[in-house]
Amino acid sequence: MAAPNQLQIVIPKENGAVPKMEEEIDYFERAQWLRAAVLGANDGLVTIASLILGVGALKHDARAIILTGFAGLFAGACSMAIGEFVSVYTQLDIEKGQMKREKGMGEDESEKEKERLPNPWQAAAASALAFSLGAVVPLLAAAFITDHRVRVGVVVAATTLGLLGFGGAGAVLGRTKVVRACVRVVVGGWMAMAITFGLTKLLGSSGFGM
Repeated sequence: MAAPNQLQIVIPKENGAVPKMEEEIDYFERAQWLRAAVLGANDGLVTIASLILGVGALKHDARAIILTGFAGLFAGACSMAIGEFVSVYTQLDIEKGQMKREKGMGEDESEKEKERLPNPWQAAAASALAFSLGAVVPLLAAAFITDHRVRVGVVVAATTLGLLGFGGAGAVLGRTKVVRACVRVVVGGWMAMAITFGLTKLLGSSGFGM
């Protein structure tokens, strides 16, 4: 037993009741904006790259392709922001209604639960900004290349690197498996670009729009 004038220091064991001093991250709350950001970035990459490849399948004019890409960027960013805002606001109304029903049944509404509610404005801004950042990658890759075949190869390569980067970043921030996330987004992006290029080429060879 320690003497009255002695200071007794207790070092907690690793498996003891005293918790470790470490930062706790709420990944549920992080997922609200992370989902919108990753979705927006991937959508921007794949959509604009597919537009560039699709239009390039019929027209080799670099100016027309770049203008189409910028039109897709503006339209896609607005569409993503509005769509994300509406969908998340609907989710917010549903969750608020559920919390009110639970409160009426005697359950208190905690501050932590309020903080976990989805934020439509945050989701819309993250989605639009991420879409724009993703769309810039294939646009920059195609902007300064005049040769059609070289442009296609550079756009596909730049888009693949962008998908790997955004997929890996989302996996790291969300603490999920990096390799699985990267493979999923890259394969999906390749499929979208191949389908767009193939169908546009098919329409052009059939005389549609010529």
